[in-house]
Amino acid sequence: MKVKRICSRNIIRAPRSSNLEQAAVLMRQHHVGALLVTEDEPGDSQAIGIVTDRDLVLQAIAEGIGPRELTLGDVMRPTIFSVSENADIFEALETMRGSGVRRLAVSSGEGVLVGIVSLDDIVDALGAEVTSLAGVIRSEHERECAEQDRRATLDA
Repeated sequence: MKVKRICSRNIIRAPRSSNLEQAAVLMRQHHVGALLVTEDEPGDSQAIGIVTDRDLVLQAIAEGIGPRELTLGDVMRPTIFSVSENADIFEALETMRGSGVRRLAVSSGEGVLVGIVSLDDIVDALGAEVTSLAGVIRSEHERECAEQDRRATLDA
């Protein structure tokens, strides 16, 4: 399965000067767990970093720092790991494992950012595949039982 089938195209950006409270509000409003951080200039959408809900908790709240005291620039990770939208989900998993992250930026063939894929997205997709496989096994079992019943009826 390709990453483009499961990634979120809902990319939310926030300027690096936004405080953590503003970031948390944005995450809640848009139902996302990560924001791409941009420079502060209006209209600048080039990502310079990424911050996740986990970053907010571990780098601020767990340290007792108020959400208005730090900015995204203080806690963002400046390295954004990415994967092609045409990559297989197992390649994305390998990139996540090797990078120690749970989310990857997703880029088009031209290198344009088109989405974000999370570990949760991959787990959901794999879960659906396993459910489909279980359905095949159930269907085969039901067919075999029906065939045995038909044969038993003919033999009687």
